[in-house]
Amino acid sequence: MKNPHSLLPHLAVQEEHFSPRGDSTQLAEGNSPTLAELTECLFFSPVDGRIWLNDQRMLLLHSSSFGALRREIIERQGLEQTRGLFTRTGYISGARDARLIRERWPDADAAAVFSAGTRLHTLEGMTKVEPLHFKFDADSGFYEGEFLWHHSCEADEHIAAFGIGQDPVCWTELGYAIGYVSGLFGRLVIFRETECRGMGHESCRVVGKTAEQWNDVEQDLSYLTASPFSAAPGQRSTPASAPLDEDSEIPGGPKPIGASAPFNAAILALQRVAPTPATVLFSGESGVGKELFARQLHQFSPRHQAPFVALNCAAIPDNLIEAELFGVERGAYTGATHSRPGRFERAQGGTLFLDEIASLSLPGQGKLLRALQEREIERVGGGQPIKVDVRVVAATNVDLRKAVAAGEFREDLFYRLNVYPITLPPLRERRDDIPLLVNAFLRRFCQAYARKPAGLTMRALKVLLRYDFPGNVRELQNLVERGLIASEDGQAIDLVHLFRNEPMPQDAYSLDDNGSLAATDQSPAGTQPRPALLETLARLEHGFSIEGLESRLIDEALQKSEGNLAAAARLLGLSRAQFAYRLKKYRQASA
Repeated sequence: MKNPHSLLPHLAVQEEHFSPRGDSTQLAEGNSPTLAELTECLFFSPVDGRIWLNDQRMLLLHSSSFGALRREIIERQGLEQTRGLFTRTGYISGARDARLIRERWPDADAAAVFSAGTRLHTLEGMTKVEPLHFKFDADSGFYEGEFLWHHSCEADEHIAAFGIGQDPVCWTELGYAIGYVSGLFGRLVIFRETECRGMGHESCRVVGKTAEQWNDVEQDLSYLTASPFSAAPGQRSTPASAPLDEDSEIPGGPKPIGASAPFNAAILALQRVAPTPATVLFSGESGVGKELFARQLHQFSPRHQAPFVALNCAAIPDNLIEAELFGVERGAYTGATHSRPGRFERAQGGTLFLDEIASLSLPGQGKLLRALQEREIERVGGGQPIKVDVRVVAATNVDLRKAVAAGEFREDLFYRLNVYPITLPPLRERRDDIPLLVNAFLRRFCQAYARKPAGLTMRALKVLLRYDFPGNVRELQNLVERGLIASEDGQAIDLVHLFRNEPMPQDAYSLDDNGSLAATDQSPAGTQPRPALLETLARLEHGFSIEGLESRLIDEALQKSEGNLAAAARLLGLSRAQFAYRLKKYRQASA
């Protein structure tokens, strides 16, 4: 099906349909996506037992069953742990809906796109959302919104189980709002419930602002990442210590950032193995954050007071790997003028992280295997064994099973390391985390470079959310740093600041000069020459006028929509009122 906005391939830059600023006063009846259009995305397939929202499978669940599940988790895990769980669940749902809106209506009016979240939230049955007001400006990083939630399912079920309380209880709905708005805005937007039916108010009132505008978001952020350990049954747990706050760092670096399902699955696996002495093998593509996760594993473990020592095996020549791992005695070889401990000794009582373990030579693998088996080492040139108490954590960006099959990695060492494997997902499988990561990197680099906070343009955010990131989180971090450096102080970061020679994803399609579908050019401004619009129109039609082109487009849109004014307006990217005004003007002129 052709993109209806391809009727105007040269009369407007497509990205500008999604304005970086707007407010609730700009909402016009008939602007896409309308409630009717959103409702069309929801359909049932009773024959095979599936419900779909566009391409996302949905679940129709009894409200009382949801309440029973919520109540049991609260009783077992405590209020704080349960709040985090349901906030993350809502965040994922909101982020998915934001992606649906971006992909299905890529050229829709910005205010209508933000408003679509309130309609989807209502359509999905959690609560009826009444927008009071909202205003946003991506260029300056400003967002502010206030909404009322009526008939909240979550509040009803909490009241039924526990009665009226002193704290807000609509955790899933708050997570949804954070996920949806952050996914569209490109900056982390935090929502807080200032009134709640669970506290005895008539309806629930929520206020949303960017993290920078709130200033004190540590507790809000703690609910978006699984906290380190579960509370004992019946106990109220303590919230995690701001795992998403880049200003709060563990020794040696920041904490992992994310709220998506694949990210939290990895975090929960890490938390499960952390209290044990088991060897852990992290696998994943380059740039996914293996060392960051290894440091977090160390911080969660009983060894967190002891050293964390890291070694990149690929950076050490084969003839020096033994000395780096086990240490050297004075006079062991030419140049060994003094004795020095190796990484095993320096990590005594703590954690030794061996990155890119697959790059070890076969002799080096054999010596490492012996150290792991015997729990003792010998320095190069030494004669006395040294007992070591070290937890080994390894990481690889290649498939070690294939390396074993190819004879490039020792099978016995593989099984020694593969006690508890954790696979870290690439960034393209956790796109819902991109707004969180962008926000954290911007904060870090704005502070490091003494720059004013700057957000991303909507065009830049749309590309980042669809970019495949072959370099994963490391590449995203580099792009954000590059964008901040390339842009003026306080200026919104655009494509021209982010991308230089990276292949960007294809975006929407439009009509080329021959009337065929062609990918819209997304190259940063100034990198490729664009054909002159006047020359193109002159070739197509001699003696054209702007009034004549507009009248012709209006007529064609009416014919295509069979006289439906709202549908015709959508085809041209106009509101129904704007279309009706132009139609009336040209009909009077021709009368």
